[in-house]
Amino acid sequence: MRAVKTRHFLQLVLLSALWGASFLFIRVASPVLGPNVMAALRIGLATLTLIGIMRWAGEPWPWRHWRELLGLGTLTVAVPFLLYAWAALHLPAGYSSLLNTMAVPFGVIAAAWMKEDTLSTRKWAGCLCGFAGVALIVQLGPVAPTSSVLLAAGACVAAAACYGLSLTWMKRATKRMSPLSIAAGIHAAALLLLLPGAAWTLPAARFTPEALAAVAVMGIVTSGLAYWLNLRVLKHVSPVAAMSSAFMIPLFGVAWGHVFLGEALGPGMLWGGTLVLVATGLVTGFNPLRWLGALRRTEG
Repeated sequence: MRAVKTRHFLQLVLLSALWGASFLFIRVASPVLGPNVMAALRIGLATLTLIGIMRWAGEPWPWRHWRELLGLGTLTVAVPFLLYAWAALHLPAGYSSLLNTMAVPFGVIAAAWMKEDTLSTRKWAGCLCGFAGVALIVQLGPVAPTSSVLLAAGACVAAAACYGLSLTWMKRATKRMSPLSIAAGIHAAALLLLLPGAAWTLPAARFTPEALAAVAVMGIVTSGLAYWLNLRVLKHVSPVAAMSSAFMIPLFGVAWGHVFLGEALGPGMLWGGTLVLVATGLVTGFNPLRWLGALRRTEG
């Protein structure tokens, strides 16, 4: 993490705040629109936003990389967006944001397998802490661990696994394509995949002003612009360093859910969330106190 420049770190903090808020918006929109329609609308708005930026920048579409974009779009957009949208029917936003942190151990394992990083004892300890934290969150949180809650938690872990396992692949893609073209390409590919399901469930959707506003913010800001920013950062830092944003997403996700939705905070959320954050720090090597100390010395 020492190799990450201050501006990149601050950009990761911004991404954490945006993605933490997205769990709040998913919780607002998914029960009203339905998971399929909500995910498709979100991805469609992100695609339109990124197409507009590409036209303004005069950047061509990377057509010859369509197979790679389809694979990345499936793993990083279509599947996780749909899983999180379905999980929001049963889980508070804070739960989903905490479970999203499981992307870190999956990402570290994938980076090691693809020879982009190594697995140390510290990182293995972090993975164990992460799984223990998830168990505490599901079993001891303010929501009873019913079968639907457990399935929703499993869906969040699966979505996080998609993010983690594909991050190194995404990093390598930035060497062949620009961040903007990747962001636009993966969202366009994901939209094609989700359109049939959205059309099938469209009659049951209720288009309330609140739900549409939430989808608009997610599509334009937390998906379109945020994915572009994330890829710009990923081009300059290692996959493991880029995952340090997951260290902060739960802090924002739980805070937004508690402040705006009145979601309860039980002891399982506290201790399980702490373990998940410790796990993220162990596997990424991110130490906020060390970073702040170095920043003070640099600016002094």
